[in-house]
Amino acid sequence: MAADQAILERVLATGEQEGGNVEFKERLTKDLHLADGRLESLAAQLRHRVLSGDGEAIYVVGVTDDGGLAGIDPDTFSESMDVLSLLSEEAEAHIESVDTWGMGEGIVGVATIHEGAMIEDDGHIVVGTAGHVDHGKSTLVGSLVTGQADDGDGGTRSYLDVQPHEVERGLSADLSYAVYGFRDGEPVHTRNPTRKADRAAVVEEAERLVSFVDTVGHEPWLRTTIRGLVGQKLDYGMLTVAADDGPTKTTREHLGVLLATELPTLVAITKTDMVDDERVAAVESEVERLLREVGKTPLSVARHGVDAAVEEISETVVPILRTSAVTMEGLDALDDLFERLPKTGDAAGEFSMYVDRSYQVTGVGAVASGTVRSGTVEAGDELLLGPFRDGVFRPVEVRSIEMHYHRVDSAKAGRIVGIALKGVREADLERGMVLLPRDADPDPVRRFEADVMVLNHPTRIDDGYEPVVHLETVSEAAAFHPDEGQLLPGDTGTTTVEFKFRPYLVEEGQRFVFREGQSKGVGTVTSVTPDE
Repeated sequence: MAADQAILERVLATGEQEGGNVEFKERLTKDLHLADGRLESLAAQLRHRVLSGDGEAIYVVGVTDDGGLAGIDPDTFSESMDVLSLLSEEAEAHIESVDTWGMGEGIVGVATIHEGAMIEDDGHIVVGTAGHVDHGKSTLVGSLVTGQADDGDGGTRSYLDVQPHEVERGLSADLSYAVYGFRDGEPVHTRNPTRKADRAAVVEEAERLVSFVDTVGHEPWLRTTIRGLVGQKLDYGMLTVAADDGPTKTTREHLGVLLATELPTLVAITKTDMVDDERVAAVESEVERLLREVGKTPLSVARHGVDAAVEEISETVVPILRTSAVTMEGLDALDDLFERLPKTGDAAGEFSMYVDRSYQVTGVGAVASGTVRSGTVEAGDELLLGPFRDGVFRPVEVRSIEMHYHRVDSAKAGRIVGIALKGVREADLERGMVLLPRDADPDPVRRFEADVMVLNHPTRIDDGYEPVVHLETVSEAAAFHPDEGQLLPGDTGTTTVEFKFRPYLVEEGQRFVFREGQSKGVGTVTSVTPDE
């Protein structure tokens, strides 16, 4: 990521000293620096720098031996980082983070290297939150990942609301991400989730990670909430219901999306510090009744314990916990639950990742962000990206990978990552595109067949009905052509779905949500018709 100029100035001021932990390199190339004998010598030098810095070395790339800012082109910088990663591995160390600065047409980077091999997290799970506005989603997540009690005014929420208008209004307007983990059964908290280095430190230290995709509770941003729940490869859902308010219309909407996507879900009753025990019990009873109405079995953790919740949570059994971010009631139980819940889904197969966001990093270029859907991706991999609006997939190369601002050499299914790509402009990246192996033979489609269920609609769905379809990270207007000519509320039927504006990669078995105004439904892709 691009970084504060003060960091670079401080490192340059320290300078490269004999016996110190700072090393200046203009560039590192595979042909020269990985040649026979050279690799071992440079790895020994790196090991010496790490030991001199009490387990940490700083490599400044793109500068001369005397600290002059030379700058190197993006391809050479990417190759230099690959070489440095191999040298680190040989020296029994790893790159923790990389900060970059643009210097004219070139790049200067500072790589922080730590002693020891990178810890491979065990069973990294991804949890999507949902719930009505002001029901404490972000506050609860903020307290979980920091281990800090809230101040009663949503203070820990500020760790997730980063846009100025979000902070000012106290309302999330886009997806937020947070992470904490566990090592030897104990929580590894993020001291300040808004600091990239603190989040990266959790990824480095923890043996098991829990990533949160925090969605939006305000009704106007329902589309964003659906994107978070459908477009990420979530393992579990967490629905929050405030004890001082109880289930609302939005609660039912969000619960419907969670359960319609067959996501194992738990319910956290929040703000228990604001009401008496009788009110908490009444809200829990309301939640249990709501779950039974939609055919699910509630499981009270207060009555049955965390062991039962871990064993029973499923598409049909929904654990319920009582929590307070102010008193920290119930957060130990949530820690216990998240530390023990198994990874869900099948991560096997070739690599694929739907693009959720894109951004530009100074000196590095275009970055595609999303959740790895299957397989594994490594730095240096050659991939396909698309479909573009003309239906074509284009070759790209992985420059580097970051997970919660921590540079990693590879990422497996379920990881939320940013992948720096060579061969594409950030302006050409769009949400809904997908990354695949270079030898894949994808067929983008404008039309597919699906089984659908209409959950809510004021009248009937006729031929030509045009809702927004949410499939993976795709959010696109589409026309419905029901096989029977129409669909009524509560109906289950088959329909042809046709994207209005462009093709996407759609596969049999994928589930989706469709909505238009107050109308909504769910569906499963049964067959696809590749564009000719």
